[in-house]
Amino acid sequence: MKKVGIVSCYFQHNYGSMLQAYATQKALDKLNVENETINIEGFNGEIKKAKIKYFIKASLTSDILLSKLGMAKNVVKKKFSKNEYTELSKVRAKKFDAFAEKYFTLSQKYNSKKELGDNCEKKYSAVLVGSDQLWLPGNIAADYYTLNFVPNTVNTIAYSTSFGQSSLPKDSEKKAKVFLKKIKHIGVREESGQKLVKKIADRNVPVVCDPTLLFDGDEWMDIQQEEAIIKEPYIFCYFLGNNPPHREFAKKLRAATGCKIVALTHLDEFVKCDEDYADEKPYGVDPADFLNLIRNASYVCTDSFHCSVFSILYKKDFFTFRRFARQTKQSTNSRLDTLFNLAGITGKIKTGDENINECLKENVDYERVHRNLEKIREQSYNYLRKALEDKESTDFK
Repeated sequence: MKKVGIVSCYFQHNYGSMLQAYATQKALDKLNVENETINIEGFNGEIKKAKIKYFIKASLTSDILLSKLGMAKNVVKKKFSKNEYTELSKVRAKKFDAFAEKYFTLSQKYNSKKELGDNCEKKYSAVLVGSDQLWLPGNIAADYYTLNFVPNTVNTIAYSTSFGQSSLPKDSEKKAKVFLKKIKHIGVREESGQKLVKKIADRNVPVVCDPTLLFDGDEWMDIQQEEAIIKEPYIFCYFLGNNPPHREFAKKLRAATGCKIVALTHLDEFVKCDEDYADEKPYGVDPADFLNLIRNASYVCTDSFHCSVFSILYKKDFFTFRRFARQTKQSTNSRLDTLFNLAGITGKIKTGDENINECLKENVDYERVHRNLEKIREQSYNYLRKALEDKESTDFK
């Protein structure tokens, strides 16, 4: 029997990336659809080279490109430096690799996109790409998450895939027009992505929820321990951006509540303001432990989309910050807007300058929020079922 092949960033050492890749696999398992995540170990280097070539050519003027430059510098620093940070980063990396080895069902290793494409018709009833920001310009240039390698005879599905920004450069848009018209079923994660697909490919496609939202908090207990990792009350901080005011907010929250700060630090890159604000900075944390730290926190402060998702699933008192202050076309802030719109949550995005005592008075009606989530969850599963069963387009008519 043919399987569904999943195209995802299962190997990415990022908590949200790895958990959404696992959730995509988990959702197909729940639907009793045999699946495997496509193992790109043999040609990941080819993808990376294409992305690097793109970034060298591109102007370094946008928030996205600047953040990628910082991440690239960080890779070099971790590879060639010998200090406490690089040694602790290796501890974290091993945790990610062990999680991936334990929980992902990988295909055979393919050595090139051509080899993968040649095997698609024989092995897969459908190839599904998703989710996360897999249609960023660099990924479009690398031409893997576009599914262009899949023969037309094989069903193709995009589930909750994101452009990561509200517009594309002209060269990326030209390439996107080709693959967006070719993929048989498209469901995007953000309203901004929905508008982009309409603009570029003239297709009316649905917004579906991130795969991590396809499950409630209880369903995420299958990979985490019941007992709290941190015993005493704490504020969990998960910041990816370099924004000192967000750390200052957490410090004010600590002063107002008496809870200590537990933070995962120096994630995408080394951030100086991560150095001195937290009481505990654990590194031996895998994606399952990440969920445990959110679930058992008294408060959560984050600029992460997926940390916000799990804070909502676990009904936490949480405060979300925009990683990118400027509302540029390349900003990734739209995913937070869509998340809160779907959930029906207002007033939870902060700048860091707010009055802590006023913030502590805020309440989220989680009963109503979870009813909203159940609705979009049902709609998203319906989209996924139809896409898997039908080789014809599931575009809105």
